Amino acid sequence: MSTREEFEGVYIVEPAGRYLRLLLKVNRVYALEKSPYQEIVLADIEGFGRSLILDKFIQSTEKDEYMYHELLVHPAMCLHPHPEKVLILGGGEGATLREVLKHTTVREAIMIDIDPVVVEFSKKYLEHMHKGSFSDPRVRVIIMDGKDYVKQAPNNYFDVVIMDLTDPYASEIAKPLYSPEAFREIRRILRDDGVVVTQAGSSYFYPDEYKWVLSSVKSSFKYISEYWFWVPSFGLNVNFIVASNVYRLEDYVNNIDERLRERGVITRLVSGRFIDGLLKIGVLYP
Repeated sequence: MSTREEFEGVYIVEPAGRYLRLLLKVNRVYALEKSPYQEIVLADIEGFGRSLILDKFIQSTEKDEYMYHELLVHPAMCLHPHPEKVLILGGGEGATLREVLKHTTVREAIMIDIDPVVVEFSKKYLEHMHKGSFSDPRVRVIIMDGKDYVKQAPNNYFDVVIMDLTDPYASEIAKPLYSPEAFREIRRILRDDGVVVTQAGSSYFYPDEYKWVLSSVKSSFKYISEYWFWVPSFGLNVNFIVASNVYRLEDYVNNIDERLRERGVITRLVSGRFIDGLLKIGVLYP
């Protein structure tokens, strides 16, 4: 397939749920590469702009990626009073890293991704998403399997762990990181007042898988908070779980605006009032 050419009648048919398909029109392909793990495409999707697509699944789009990445990062970062050391599992396009680095408290951000081709592809083509985050002196990118890194990481080191992985039902590579064993390791590498957040798929379209992730988190952490948001380019509700053994998000939601302001963080979506509303809605099940 040649790049940078116009397409007529080319669509991606993406599973949004077991019985639902999302039809996305491809206007142009800018770049296509393959790694040992997946096919990587940067394409213009009608209505969503420049989009990262892995194995024909939308990962991030120019139009709405901020929704997912702000909701993944900022509630957990604001829950911790002074997050200095942050671990990101996954997040190859660098947008989660971008949001983490907005917090002026951060001194070290380690990002783990299994696929070096995705990371280099992102550095080359996705500056509009990562905003140069890979070159920030606080950042260290390590190419390895996330579950192996977590097993080797030192005890009580991180303040916040952010899991920006593929859905628990979409990849055999990522699935072990959602297990009870993985969350025990994450608890070990967090400081006593550490916070972990994960995206957990879709409780509406994949309720059994969501409940499995939730039970895995609960097996290692005392305080659990759940919220969800509908991401248009995904065509489904994305669930998020925040956990800690010291802090409960519902008890600190009124601190979010102050901490964002103190750390110089500018958001398009996340605010204390917005997160409070999401927490009160409850989990969406079929």
